Amino acid sequence: MLEVNGISTYYGNIQALHDVSLKVDEGEIITLIGANGAGKTTTLLSISGITQPKHGEILFRGEPVHRAKPERLVKDGLVQVPEGRHIFPYLTVAENLDLGAFLRKDKDRIRKDLEHVYDLFPRLAERRHQQGGTLSGGEQQMLAISRALMARPKLLLLDEPSLGLAPIIVQQIFEIIEKLNKEDGMTIFLVEQNANLALKIAHRGYVMETGRITLEDKAEKLLSNEDVRKAYLGI
Repeated sequence: MLEVNGISTYYGNIQALHDVSLKVDEGEIITLIGANGAGKTTTLLSISGITQPKHGEILFRGEPVHRAKPERLVKDGLVQVPEGRHIFPYLTVAENLDLGAFLRKDKDRIRKDLEHVYDLFPRLAERRHQQGGTLSGGEQQMLAISRALMARPKLLLLDEPSLGLAPIIVQQIFEIIEKLNKEDGMTIFLVEQNANLALKIAHRGYVMETGRITLEDKAEKLLSNEDVRKAYLGI
């Protein structure tokens, strides 16, 4: 579904990514782990068209998209949930979800997807008329994910969904991510500092250090890799 081939991305004269290559097959959960500042978010921003790479190419469903605008990618089914959630705080839960479907015209399907989102996150259904900014951090993360789901993603990019959340909420969020993959068949690219949780639900994983992919393997093998355990799992 996604191929990233040798991309290098810069912020001004500072190179953030160095010849990064990875792939995501349809139906997989892929995780990208690494320390803070390793380049994980820049990788997602490069894929979603927000920060275009200077070199290399990105193919989404076989088509080159490394020069495409973000709104076109969303319409094509490549949708990102940003780090820090970035919901619209003065709009209600329902209005935030409506904006997730902004590019869609299939009104009947939108209504069904809204029902599905409320089934996944009953707390949002209870708070549908509440302003987004008054929700708890966990509820805002649920809203950010749900807003992305309203765009009907074929590939869902998740950037640090556990950031700043209580452990019990993190567990709930990860159970939903796994459910979206197993029951809805959604392909997911997960960037996450909580390497232990991410690798437990992923099929394959990549390790990033200072803007470079340094290791890739099946998730269970990365979980048992001694270097990964020492560096990222605290073991």
